[in-house]
Amino acid sequence: MNDKKLVDLKNKLYLLLEKDALKKGDFTLSSGKKSTYYLDGRIITLTPEGAYLVAMIILEMIKGRDLAAVGGPTLGADPIVGAVAALSHIEKAGIKTFIVRKNVKDHGAKRQIEGPPLKKGERVILVDDVATTGKALIEAKDALDSEGLRVEYALVIVDRQEGAVENLARAGIRLESIFTIKDFNL
Repeated sequence: MNDKKLVDLKNKLYLLLEKDALKKGDFTLSSGKKSTYYLDGRIITLTPEGAYLVAMIILEMIKGRDLAAVGGPTLGADPIVGAVAALSHIEKAGIKTFIVRKNVKDHGAKRQIEGPPLKKGERVILVDDVATTGKALIEAKDALDSEGLRVEYALVIVDRQEGAVENLARAGIRLESIFTIKDFNL
C-alpha cells in the first residue's frame, strides 16, 4: 500500500470517529477517571466501513514485523481482531488472531486466551480501540506472558494520552496509536 492510500484511510477513519464515536459531556472511564469526553471506538469498529478502515490501517502498520498473531482484551479488541483476521485472509497475509478474556473460563476448555493455538515464544501484538491508562492492555499482556508469548507492542485506534504510554513502557510494551486525542483538539 502506498503512503497516499494509508493517509486516505486514516482521514476517512478520523472523520468517522469525530462524527460518531466522540461524545462530549460528563463521563466516568473504566479507569475510574472522570472525563469531559468519551471516545467509544466500538461505535466505529462494529460498522462495515469502520471495521474495514481499522483493519486495513493495522495490517499496514504491522507489515514486516514477524508477528504470529494480533489480539487484545475483550471487548474493545473483539471487532478489531475479527476484521483483521478476515482482511488478512483476503490480503493473503493470513495472520492469526486472539481475544484475551478478563478471567479464565470456568467451563469448556477453561481458557483465558481464545483463538487458534499459539506457541511459546511467538511474538504477538495487542490491539484495542482506546488507551487511557493502559490497564486492560497490561492485564492482557500478563495473561499472554503466563502462556510464554512475547508482547512487545500494543496498537490502539486512539491514545487518550493519560499515562498509557508510560505505564505500558514499564510493562515492556511500546504503545503505538493511529491517532492521539490531540488530533481531535482535546
